[in-house]
Amino acid sequence: MKNTDNTPTETAIMEPDYTQQFCDDVIAGLTATPKYLQAKYFYDAAGDELFQKIMGSPEYYPTNCELEIFTQQTTSLAEAIIADGSPFDLIELGAGDAMKSTHLLRCLLQKQAAFTYVPIDISGHVIGYLNDTLPDALPGLKLTGLTGEYFDMLKQAEKLSRRRKVVMFLGSNIGNMPVADAEDFCQELRQHLSAGDSVLIGVDLKKNPKAILAAYNDAQGFTRDFNLNLLTRINRELEANFDLGQFEHYPTYDPETGSCKSYLISLTDQEVHLCDTTISFQKDEYIYMEISQKYTVEQTDQMAIQAGFAPINHFMDSKGWFLDAIWMVE
Repeated sequence: MKNTDNTPTETAIMEPDYTQQFCDDVIAGLTATPKYLQAKYFYDAAGDELFQKIMGSPEYYPTNCELEIFTQQTTSLAEAIIADGSPFDLIELGAGDAMKSTHLLRCLLQKQAAFTYVPIDISGHVIGYLNDTLPDALPGLKLTGLTGEYFDMLKQAEKLSRRRKVVMFLGSNIGNMPVADAEDFCQELRQHLSAGDSVLIGVDLKKNPKAILAAYNDAQGFTRDFNLNLLTRINRELEANFDLGQFEHYPTYDPETGSCKSYLISLTDQEVHLCDTTISFQKDEYIYMEISQKYTVEQTDQMAIQAGFAPINHFMDSKGWFLDAIWMVE
């Protein structure tokens, strides 16, 4: 999903304000009951590389399912986004390496759509990579990359122009939140948009539980390493002393609720020191790491309506495993 060789903006990660926020968030999570860490911190350079490996593993289906939609239904997606033909800003939240988006961007350029692509990502590696590569790969593309939190950068994007906004939120990123938080997110997203604006949102759908659990517990251990890498990052950037050998990755999936969750389990009683704080772990105590929520199509429509959108298009892969939906602000 993200390029790790491009480092022109890496120094921004180590700015004092960022490091203090990272420290504050980690301490808040590890002193809570139960303990947790914020998934947004997975994506340092090593995390970016590991997520690429996860997406390339045979068990991890979401990327291929959504890529099928973007490659096989590109024209229909583009026409739905172009809508009445008025100029627009195509804003992508959590852009990654824009692998899927590139197919859509190329089609929009071929159709001579009047738009500017505005990728937003918390990883400076990502935005630097897109700034360096996309203009060469897609001649004529207008691009303004923004690094930071989604809604902070949406406010910046609002200032770029008065054109209508098309916000893309792909890869089932909406699933990285508990249902209540996802509903709040959609409602807040709606507050940043106006009549005529739209959202293209990717959602992983409920399916056979074995297929879902395997996707988050790949045989090669990339997902395990991805979770443990956050402890490595905390060790490096916050001078902590996590012993990675004393934590074990544990994924679960509940087909009733659609919640797929990942935990790190402490294998022994232990203490970890970071940011002038000592954190105690009991044997078998867990750190809640991330969630990947699955939905039905009907649940996504209801979420849209509750947030003030009208669901107007459903694009699904051939297996019916993944949904890209277009929601309109009326």
